[in-house]
Amino acid sequence: MPDSRDRRAAEDERLFLSGPRSRWAELVRIFRIAWEFVRGFRGLHFVGPCVTVFGSARMHDGHPYYTLGREVGAAFSRAGFTVMTGGGPGIMEAANRGAREAGGASIGCTINLPFEQQGNPYLDKRVHFDHFFVRKVMLVKYSYAFIVLPGGFGTLDELFESATLIQTGIIHDFPVVLMGSEFWEP
Repeated sequence: MPDSRDRRAAEDERLFLSGPRSRWAELVRIFRIAWEFVRGFRGLHFVGPCVTVFGSARMHDGHPYYTLGREVGAAFSRAGFTVMTGGGPGIMEAANRGAREAGGASIGCTINLPFEQQGNPYLDKRVHFDHFFVRKVMLVKYSYAFIVLPGGFGTLDELFESATLIQTGIIHDFPVVLMGSEFWEP
């Protein structure tokens, strides 16, 4: 159930995207967003070598993709990588769980949504965001690769953002691995 902070953040995001506001309101918004970037930089600066795992929030323990996410998180942890996700349930939880069970570091970049995400119980560190675009910058900035498991629009958004950054030459030598091949087939 969303708390009042989540509802306020969702309403703030709706207002942000609804068109121009007064100059003062826009200036205040710029400073809020800048502070959100600062909090992200400070919270993630020392994560070390990191791999980000994306995937559905709606697949639970026992689902084959949840199991795959857990195995992926464990494998990267054993290889010495920190595992970072969106910090929510489903495949994100599975990857964080696998990382923790393998003795590795597990990070979640959570976001305010009206009906989701308080952070899964397998996070060693949680950095919270109010804006999707700030969160995506952090997920790219501190990651050495993306592992993408089946998911919905959020997962696809993250996949296409990273593909666009690679295609346009903004980031180089950045592997993006799609897992669960039957999901990605036409």
